[in-house]
Amino acid sequence: MTIHYLESAADPRVSDYTQLTDVHLRKIREPAEGMYIAESSRVLRRALAAGHQPRSFFLAEKWLDDLQDILGAYPHVPAFIGSAALLEEITGFHLHRGAMAAMQRPAPVPLPELLVSAQESEGGRARGRSRIAILENLTDHTNVGAVFRSAAAIGVDGVLVTPQCADPLYRRSIRVSMGTVFQVPWTRIESWPASLEQLKEAGYFVAGMSLGEGAITLDELVAQDHQSLVLVFGTEGDGLKPETERLLDARVTIPMMNGVDSLNVAASSAVAFYATR
Repeated sequence: MTIHYLESAADPRVSDYTQLTDVHLRKIREPAEGMYIAESSRVLRRALAAGHQPRSFFLAEKWLDDLQDILGAYPHVPAFIGSAALLEEITGFHLHRGAMAAMQRPAPVPLPELLVSAQESEGGRARGRSRIAILENLTDHTNVGAVFRSAAAIGVDGVLVTPQCADPLYRRSIRVSMGTVFQVPWTRIESWPASLEQLKEAGYFVAGMSLGEGAITLDELVAQDHQSLVLVFGTEGDGLKPETERLLDARVTIPMMNGVDSLNVAASSAVAFYATR
């Protein structure tokens, strides 16, 4: 194992971990440098199990025994060890989840490749049903992580995020998803909403979760029993963009009671995923 004991927060070797609480810097820096932060031993293990490659490890000495197998499996990847106070000074918060790693971002999955994967079983045969979720311009990393966790738990085959959607590999998104963002195939689509036509050509029925006029209920959508289905979820404030709604095959709403007009996007995604599983 390549272990380095830290003595100063100014050590240039740990620049990947400095001031992780600064949202603006992380949003700009992580994608630009081709990296992301995996936080906690559980999330780190899921990232490695998905084939992602570590740049370095960062942990308190008391977690060395827990991560012996991981550090031993990557003997040439540096592991930086420090006191709890020093690690907190570097990151800007108390590191109580075991460990962190700076990880190389995997190459984006081309949309056609993701769709083929979503429609095939392990043996390369067509599966009976396919479900894709699209996140349009969600701004809250917590919501993005929660949607991924529901998608993994309920068996959604893939997630697409639009150009302005919050980063699924931002530290908070990963943490809220409990690392399931590494399990669900996903990619960022550059041409939006024009890419919906590509999904329709691939045989998908495109339904947008919306309060718009002419919306059918979620129960009605389930009754239609579409074999290949895309569910589109709009931003937390305004919902789906008008130009997106014009390309939908159907607007879909979850009936509400007791004067509640809508659910948080993370909650509505879980309901929709379960209903259309």
